[in-house]
Amino acid sequence: MCCGLAALLGVLVHVSVTNQTVGEARGRALDRLTEVTAAYEEGDRLPPGAGVDLPGLPAALRELATDGRRGTMVGDQDAHPTMWAAGPAGRGRALAVQFDYAQGAHAIDALDRAIVWSSALAIGATLLVGAFAVTRVTRRLHATARVARRISAGDLDARVNDPRTVHDSSGRVEPRTQRPTRPQDEVAAVAGALDTMAASLQSKLLSEQRFTADVAHELRTPLTGLHAAAELLPPGRPTELVRDRVATLRTLTEDLLEISRLDAGRERLELDSEPLAPLAGRVVWASGTDTEIHVVRDTRVETDRRRLERVLGNLVANAHKHGRAPVALTVDGPVVTVRDHGDGYPDYLLEHGPQRFRTEGGSKGHGLGLTIALGQAEVLGAPLVFANAPDGGALATLTLPQNARDQRDEHDEHDERSAGNARGGVNDRDGGNSGNGGNSRDGDNGP
Repeated sequence: MCCGLAALLGVLVHVSVTNQTVGEARGRALDRLTEVTAAYEEGDRLPPGAGVDLPGLPAALRELATDGRRGTMVGDQDAHPTMWAAGPAGRGRALAVQFDYAQGAHAIDALDRAIVWSSALAIGATLLVGAFAVTRVTRRLHATARVARRISAGDLDARVNDPRTVHDSSGRVEPRTQRPTRPQDEVAAVAGALDTMAASLQSKLLSEQRFTADVAHELRTPLTGLHAAAELLPPGRPTELVRDRVATLRTLTEDLLEISRLDAGRERLELDSEPLAPLAGRVVWASGTDTEIHVVRDTRVETDRRRLERVLGNLVANAHKHGRAPVALTVDGPVVTVRDHGDGYPDYLLEHGPQRFRTEGGSKGHGLGLTIALGQAEVLGAPLVFANAPDGGALATLTLPQNARDQRDEHDEHDERSAGNARGGVNDRDGGNSGNGGNSRDGDNGP
């Protein structure tokens, strides 16, 4: 807007001054033409620069004069601009006067140059100041956006801490307090609102996490006594029902404790190098389910064995509880998939991920298994993706991280196998899984 205003003012000044200068020159030319016409009619000698059909008279002005009218025109045939005025002289001739118009033209040119240079300087200064101001604002906006993305990713400790806002001890922005040297602007208001929202959200989440952990801890003591009392009941159908409900309640309590630990973000990994196919076999064997195991390509991963077994165990249990057989666990390098042939995951889970205590279709469960699996996978740094297979069924894909050493060892082992095949032999360290396509039933790869 500033640049456009400067250009508009320059054009208006140019047009105004040009019209004024040319108008004054035209008036002088017409006054002189009147004097020359009177002298011509009286037969007096014409002054220099006046005459009939003067050479150099513009054709358009000559035609106007021969038609019986008077007019003026700036001619530029010569090196110096000339102002012409002409009128009728009788018998198809034109009486004309001329005088030097170079001074007026030079004044207009000088004005134009001054307008151009001053406009360029004004526009340049405006652009520099505007770029500096906008850069400062956009830098602060980008910082606010980065903090918002960190908060949405789960980092509730992230704050903008804009210097134009003042925070209280709880992290909230004091709305009536601002630094006197830096008045609060719109960006600071947005940053302060984001910090206040993050502090409030963090406080509520921490309160909910403490409540969940406290409830789970308080339930463990009476549940332990209830479990011991249930073991003392005489055999019978009512005893079995009581024991089953107590076991379900104990499992729910342990799941709540695990979720509270995951929410607190204080989990620590105990890394160790593990071959993936035997670990998957142990998980299936421990689940006691009829799960197929397909080993496309085995590998070693550096991971927390207990957490990985928890993730795979929950995925297998969920597939059997909410899906339909056959259920298959496939190991393809660092990628592990668990697939059933049921109705697939519900839409809300595919869009928003697992949600606690939410199930659909009248299925049993508390909706905590996949939540725990996703949380443990995040601790492992392994993306867990839920999808539905094109031909039906739920498909969970876990991609485990591999360090450079494991990848190099796997590459060397692949080269050794290729060399062994070229010599006519097969080096299968999985003990014969390649003979049946890598398929085994529960427990075949167990301890």
